[in-house]
Amino acid sequence: MVKSQTLSTLAMAALLASQTAPAYELYADDDSHLNADMLAVWGLFNSRKNYDGTPGGSTWREGFIKYGLSGDQGLAGNGSAYGALNWVSSGTWGDGDAAGNTNGSERTTKIEDAYLGWRSGDLLPLFGKDGVDLSAGRQVVRLGSGFLINDDGPNLGSGVADGALDRGGAYYLAARHAFDRTAVLRLGGQEGLHGSVLWLKSDNRAQAETELAAGTLDYTHPLGTVGLTWIHGIGVNDRWASEAQQARDGMNVYSVRGDGSAGIDNAHFAFEYAWQDKRGGPEHAWYLQAGYTFADLPWAPQLTYRYTRYSAEWDALFSGLSSGYGTWFQGEVAANYAGPFNSNTGIHHVGLKATPLDNLTVGALYFDFNTVRTRNSLNLNARELDVYVEWAANEHLIISPLVGLYQPRKDQSNGGNQVGGNGTNVYSQVTVAVPF
Repeated sequence: MVKSQTLSTLAMAALLASQTAPAYELYADDDSHLNADMLAVWGLFNSRKNYDGTPGGSTWREGFIKYGLSGDQGLAGNGSAYGALNWVSSGTWGDGDAAGNTNGSERTTKIEDAYLGWRSGDLLPLFGKDGVDLSAGRQVVRLGSGFLINDDGPNLGSGVADGALDRGGAYYLAARHAFDRTAVLRLGGQEGLHGSVLWLKSDNRAQAETELAAGTLDYTHPLGTVGLTWIHGIGVNDRWASEAQQARDGMNVYSVRGDGSAGIDNAHFAFEYAWQDKRGGPEHAWYLQAGYTFADLPWAPQLTYRYTRYSAEWDALFSGLSSGYGTWFQGEVAANYAGPFNSNTGIHHVGLKATPLDNLTVGALYFDFNTVRTRNSLNLNARELDVYVEWAANEHLIISPLVGLYQPRKDQSNGGNQVGGNGTNVYSQVTVAVPF
């Protein structure tokens, strides 16, 4: 039995991002819990055009299974301990994706989550219940809305760098998200004044195995949350780092952000302004977003507008899918295969979604991409329309078909990267998630 509208509207995004695998309770009492974590996701994809210089289109399949254990244990009035140990088995079959990141030969099984943590419970009342949360190990860490740091993507395959960046396939489904090594201290809970300090180390060669420190300071009120973020690049592995990634060593990133209703029923507003102080000069990225839910109309339609701008040499860092289609992979074709990849672009976005049934969401996403600087870079001006459905058939089966229409202004022959002319590419996918 599907419990709420939230499952249908957000489940597919949350499951594909694989931030927290669904759990089956193995044991529970007043003080402890032990869960079996299990999630399987499969997808079928087709793109009539490619973006890696090869003619024709691509048809491929991706899948992964995440499985393991998680739990928590009360410590006799001294807070509680928690942790998880999960593996991911993943693969890609067929032609590989439309950008040539995978070639269909990728398969691997590796540990994904392996962390331990402690929450303070009522032990430190000054910070509130569970107001001190300390964790370490291999885990996903997100700051704010994920505009700067969401997880340790991407999941490249054997199609690039002679396979040296291969993480085992499932490029679109993004089977792997956890940072290899972390230490995270969160203070103050989720209300009022709260913050965090953390250290992260990636083992993703596509991210040059970046190491960084970060901190956040937020204030949450019924009207919304405002916050500050600071990130400092400690180092990269020069063997894998591009010239742009080498600038992460010593880079400082600052941002101010906010989101909430501002006291307006059924409304939602969000923004973030970030700047990077790094070798080669400062770079900036920002977005403004406003949305409204017409709660009294049939199907409760939600309308969203967002404008995002990334400067020409902006480093997208660890941004990723955070709350559904379009955040922060904007455009299923553009963000995953054609570009722009959260740099050197301004993006107008309009989204509309509705819920005909508690377990069914339908939506449409429009994007208008405008390249900031075309000198010495591809012209990726384009428009894209994505239409999708999210159907939670039951609590163990979620199906989401999507069709995308992508039309670039330029093609490979005159400054773009779409092969076979700048006509409209018809892209389609069906993803199926099975949480146990």
